[in-house]
Formats: sequence, structure tokens, C-alpha cells
Amino acid sequence: MINAKLASQSHPHHQTVIKLSETVAFGGEELVIIGGPCTVESLGQMETVAQKLSAAPVQALRGGVYKPRTSPYAFQGMGEEGLEILAAVRSRYNIPVVTEVMSISQIEAVAAHADMLQIGSRNMQNFDLLKALGEAKKPILLKRGLAATIEEFVMAAEYILSHGNPHVVLCERGIRSFDNYTRNVLDLGAVAALKQITHLPVIVDPSHAVGKRELVAPMARAAVACGADGLIIECHPEPEKSVSDARQALSLEDMVNLVDSLKPVAAAVGRNILEAGVGLKSTPILCAA
Repeated sequence: MINAKLASQSHPHHQTVIKLSETVAFGGEELVIIGGPCTVESLGQMETVAQKLSAAPVQALRGGVYKPRTSPYAFQGMGEEGLEILAAVRSRYNIPVVTEVMSISQIEAVAAHADMLQIGSRNMQNFDLLKALGEAKKPILLKRGLAATIEEFVMAAEYILSHGNPHVVLCERGIRSFDNYTRNVLDLGAVAALKQITHLPVIVDPSHAVGKRELVAPMARAAVACGADGLIIECHPEPEKSVSDARQALSLEDMVNLVDSLKPVAAAVGRNILEAGVGLKSTPILCAA
């Protein structure tokens, strides 16, 4: 039994719905699809992405401005300039944005420009950062660590919850194994388990899990079929020219087609995808643990 006092379900129907905007929420009947490039590269790039995806419909945009990279010589993101770009696109297209925060010193600036703060897999057990995010007023997207057990993942969420922020969304993004054909191994069993163990919404990142664009769509559909509350998927106006993670990025056209292909899968499991310009069917209730 996982000793997570705040993240654990109190009964089988205990499910928290976390509001991202007036029309978008995680954990309800509607799936949340987050799309966008690995890295914010320019205002023009993000406007192209927002214009195309907002009609897909994609309910939120992603784009990294602070990038954790294996090599210190790789592009590290645009920083504050990137945050300004996200804020401009968010305002113009009325679409919420999600971006990663890597340190306590970045929280204030990121929270001022984004609707949701992402914790990447490398920081899942950065406990001081998790505690600080417990005091933030924005929803947190917590990604599973590269080799984290389900218990470690849930307890990382518990750090945020126990420090005052009940708005945590879990993200399965694949874990490392001996096989290198895919970038990681997408653990859909963990998605089903987390939906039983916790009351928190759970989404899936098939892009980082498989690392190959041709595998993203089938794994995205499988994630919806097994009960995920949403997806976060990398796409780019010119995938091969992406400054990072080019191999796994979809074209914008392929992203639109993927969203369309999810609709019958969602319907089969009693879910749906919120159409562009349509509000929530009901006001979500934020259930603290």
C-alpha cells in the first residue's frame, strides 16, 4: 500500500477535476490534448502552431523555454523571451499554455506567463522544487522520472499536495529499459494503476515514450483506450528543423489527423474531445484530497 495520504483515492469514485481555464479541465468527461513544439523558437513559429492546432481542436499549447539537455552545449531554451512569446500567443488565441520550470528561481516568472507549470522527468524527485511548487497558485504537470517506480511517482506528487497545492496532474512519459528501439517504454499499466491508486488526473506523453513520430499515433490511441485523461504531444511546423527532439515531432497536419482519429476511441470508453469554441459541459469541482 502506498502511504500517500493526500494523493490516494478515498473511494472508487474519488476523482479530482483540475481546471486549466474557463473551458478546459483535466479529469472530467472531456479529454485534454496538449500540443506544440519541444522548444519555443520564435513568435512566428508559435503563432503558426496556435492557429493550426486551436481548430484541431487542441485544448492547450506546450513549448519549452527552459530546457534540460543532456549536453551542456545543446540549446537550452529562450528563457524569459520565450515566456513573453508564450504569453502573447496565449492572449491572442485564448488558449492555455504549459511550460517547464527547472528551478525555484524560475517559478514566479513562469507562473506569471503560463497556465500550468511542468516538472520534467529529471526533476521528479527535486524535493525542494516540489515543495516550492506546493505554494504556487497554478496547476502542476508532474512527469514520471526516467526510472521511477509508481510509488516514487505518487510520493513526488504527495510532496506538492502536502505543501498546499491540490492541483496536480500526473504524466506517464515512459521509463528506461534494456531495449533501445523506442526511446523509452510507455507504461500503460501504470496509467491504469494510477487511476485506481490516486484521485489525480493522469495524462500520457507518447512522444517522449517512443521517440519516433510514426509510433506516436498508435500509442496515443492506446493511452486513451486504457483510461488516460489526456495527452501531451510534440508537433512542429517543420519537424525536421526542430532544434530539439526532431525525430519524435509530428507535423501540424499529422497532429490534426491524430486528434481526429482519437474521437472514436474516446467515444468507445465514454469520453469525448472538447470541440473548438465549446465550453465545459458542467462546472468542474476541485476536490482536495
